[in-house]
Amino acid sequence: MIEYRTPAEIEQMRPAGQFVASVLTALRKHADVGVNLLELDELAHQMIKDRGATSCYIDYHPSFGASPFGKVLCTSVNDAVLHGLPHDYQLADGDLLSVDFAAEVDGWVADSALSVVIGTPRPQDLKLIETTEVALAAGIEAARAGNKLGDISYAIAQIATKAGYKINTDFGGHGVGRTMHGDPHVPNNGRRGRGLPLKPGLVIAIEPWFLETTDKIYTDQDGWTLRSQDGSRGSHSEHTIAITADGPIILTQRDA
Repeated sequence: MIEYRTPAEIEQMRPAGQFVASVLTALRKHADVGVNLLELDELAHQMIKDRGATSCYIDYHPSFGASPFGKVLCTSVNDAVLHGLPHDYQLADGDLLSVDFAAEVDGWVADSALSVVIGTPRPQDLKLIETTEVALAAGIEAARAGNKLGDISYAIAQIATKAGYKINTDFGGHGVGRTMHGDPHVPNNGRRGRGLPLKPGLVIAIEPWFLETTDKIYTDQDGWTLRSQDGSRGSHSEHTIAITADGPIILTQRDA
């Protein structure tokens, strides 16, 4: 069921968005060569505890997950692009790290993701990250009352296609509110002018994710981490946004 939020409810969602943004900002600063993925997860866990927030991931167990997730972050490295289960791995020079984080504050949820290069970047990784960020911005710009859901998907796909990337539509954006995942599903490819009419009060996570040379993925033996079928690297960018009569509001906007 698609739910629409009042202006007052959207204001009530801001603290969740600000908290999620602050955690990702802290993680981006902390991630470096030699840092363990479990250390990043522990940092986020401590920030959740200090804020009195609730993790959306730790008990999460959808049909596609092998077991309850058990961690508070998704940390996807190199050929992993989504749902990366934190494990005992020290980040190496040149790694491409994607971090996805969602939390509940005062009964409201926000969800966001970013990708960074650890240490010395490869030009192709920088291009991949920039493309997901530009696609995210294009999707947000299309998230305006009077447009259709397909306009968001189309805007994202145009950026990916121009950059030479294929698009997997198995996973994408989604409604956000009292829970992390709700209707509508927001695919990263679609037809302009088609689909759900966008109205003020709709709150969604828009999340383009692209792989360098394939759109095929498989699930790692950990039962969660999604990896590219050909070993190429992936990048993931995401914001929770609210559609209003005056345009989209980015609830998870980061300062840096």
